[in-house]
Amino acid sequence: QVQLVESGGGLVQPGGSLRLSCAASGSIFNINSMGWYRQAPGKQRELVATITSAGRPKYADSVKGRFAISRDNAKNMVYLQMDGLKVEDTAVYYCDLVLRGDVMNYEYWGQGTQVTVSS
Repeated sequence: QVQLVESGGGLVQPGGSLRLSCAASGSIFNINSMGWYRQAPGKQRELVATITSAGRPKYADSVKGRFAISRDNAKNMVYLQMDGLKVEDTAVYYCDLVLRGDVMNYEYWGQGTQVTVSS
């Protein structure tokens, strides 16, 4: 059983900052990657940023230069520092964990944390 718990969401004004955290617990083994996705009302869930176990980050074009993903391998945690927030960043943000199995990968999701950017 794997559990992901996100924290750090909230209401912020345009141009502001937030830091999201995600803690993974349970049967954690062979982490392939951890990351963040988001889903705005009426839209599909989309990639925000991911980071591999080796520390290689990948970002959506829309957040490059504004968001930074990092992880603490010892604590099985991943963070998303969001600066220069825009109204269009408003969404529910989900933590994602991919474990590498012998035959297939296993993907887990958190419950989500709301980020609202509004004046």
